[in-house]
Amino acid sequence: MNTSELARVIESVGKDRGIKREIIISALEQAILSAAQKRYGPNAVLEAHYNSESGEIDLFLFKKVVESEPEMLEESEEINIDEARVLDPECNIGDELGVKVEGPGFGRIDAQTAKQVIFQKVRDAEREIIYNEFIHRKGEIITGIARRVERGNLIIDLGKTDAVLPRTEIIPGEIFKPGDRVQAYLSDVAHTTRGPQIYLSRTSPKYLAKLFEVEVPEIRDGIVEIKLCAREPGARAKIAVISKDRDVDPVGACVGMKGIRVQNVIQELRGEKIDIIPWSDNPVMFVRSSLAPAEISSVRLDERTKAMEIMVEDDQLSLAIGRRGQNVRLASHLTGWKLDIISKSKLQKRTADVIFGLKHIEGIQETMAHSIYGAGYMSVRQVAEASIDALQKIPGYESAEAAQKLQEGAAAVADKVEAVMASMAPAPAIEAAGNDAKSQAEARLREMMREEDKKTTE
Repeated sequence: MNTSELARVIESVGKDRGIKREIIISALEQAILSAAQKRYGPNAVLEAHYNSESGEIDLFLFKKVVESEPEMLEESEEINIDEARVLDPECNIGDELGVKVEGPGFGRIDAQTAKQVIFQKVRDAEREIIYNEFIHRKGEIITGIARRVERGNLIIDLGKTDAVLPRTEIIPGEIFKPGDRVQAYLSDVAHTTRGPQIYLSRTSPKYLAKLFEVEVPEIRDGIVEIKLCAREPGARAKIAVISKDRDVDPVGACVGMKGIRVQNVIQELRGEKIDIIPWSDNPVMFVRSSLAPAEISSVRLDERTKAMEIMVEDDQLSLAIGRRGQNVRLASHLTGWKLDIISKSKLQKRTADVIFGLKHIEGIQETMAHSIYGAGYMSVRQVAEASIDALQKIPGYESAEAAQKLQEGAAAVADKVEAVMASMAPAPAIEAAGNDAKSQAEARLREMMREEDKKTTE
C-alpha cells in the first residue's frame, strides 16, 4: 500500500458514510492497537498514531530501559541501555522508551482490509450519528417508502436508515405495498443492540395534531392552539382548540375556506371523521360542546368523582351516545370527565324512585328530599354511609346535629329496606331470570312501602 492509499480510503469512507475523518482515524488506530496487543501480549504498552505526512499508522512499543544480558531481556517490555542510547542518547536506566514497530501488518495494510476494519470499528459512530439526527426530529411528521413487512410490522425506508411502523400503529383498514409513500409521526427513537430503532405511528393523537399544524398557519404561528385531542383511528376524532386572538375563530381557522384544511387532514387519515370544538375552562360548557351535535337538556356534575350525568331528550339519546358509544366515549377521553348519558324519561323515573325512597326517612318532606337528591345522593344507603361533614353541605343540614339525625334516619330506613328485600329473596330458579326477578322484587317493595304509607296516613 503506497503512502497515500490509506489516506484515500479514509477520505472516501468518510464521504460515503458521512463520518468525521477524526472518528475514522481513531477507529483505525484502535484496530491496529488491538492486533498488536495480541502479538506482543497483554502487558505490552503500545500506542498508535496516524501520520498525516506518510498517510500511514505508526505503531510504538514502549519498553523499559534496563542493564541486562541480551538473553535475559523480556523483548516486548525491556530494552538494553546500550541499544536504547542509540535511539535516544539522553535516556537513562529506568526510563520508558517508545520504539517504532516496523514490519508487515502494521502501517502497510491492504486497502480492502483497511475498509473492513474501518467499517467494523465505526459502526457505533455511524449508529450514534443516526440516533442524534433522528432524536432531534422526535415529535415530527416524517415520510419514507414502504419496503417490506416483518411480523406484521411495516419497515419504512427513510434513506439513511429504516424505521418501524408497528401494526398496532397502522390505521385499521390501511394496506401498504412495497414502494408506497408512507407518512407518519415519529413517536420514539431508542438505542438497541442492533443500533438505533426508530418507531413511527399513524394512530397517535399527536399525529392528528401535527397534521393540523401543517395545514393551519394560525397553529404554526401560535395564534391557535390545540389543547386536547382524542382519537379512535380510522373512525372518528375530536380536537379542542382555543384562539389567543379575539379576532380569530379557532374552529373556523382549522376548518378552512369551504372546509379545505380539515378535508386535507381527513384525506390523509383515510376518511376519519373529525369534530373540531372550542375549548373552555368551564367543564360543563366544554362537555356540552364535546357532545355536539347532540342537544343537552341539563348537566349534573359530581366533582368528587369527576363524573357528569347528562340529560337529553329521548330523541337525542342515540345521537349523544353515538354509534357503539363512540361519541360519548371520545367526549369522555377529551374532557377527562366520566359521562353518563340518560334520557329525560328515564331520569324522571329514576328521580321519582329516589325521592320516593328519601321521603321515608323520618322528618323528610318532598322539598327536603329534592334538596338531598340535588346534592348528589342517589339512594337512602348513600345518605346513611355519608360522613357528617359531607351531609352538612346539604342546604338545611348545616348543623352537625341535623346532619347526624339525617344520617341515623337514613340508616334505619336502609336497614329496613334490606330486611324486606332479604325476605323477598327469589328462589334459585327465579334468580336465574336475572334483572326481571330483581325488578319485580323492587316493584313489590315499593308497593309494600306505599301500602305502609297509606296505613300511617289513615
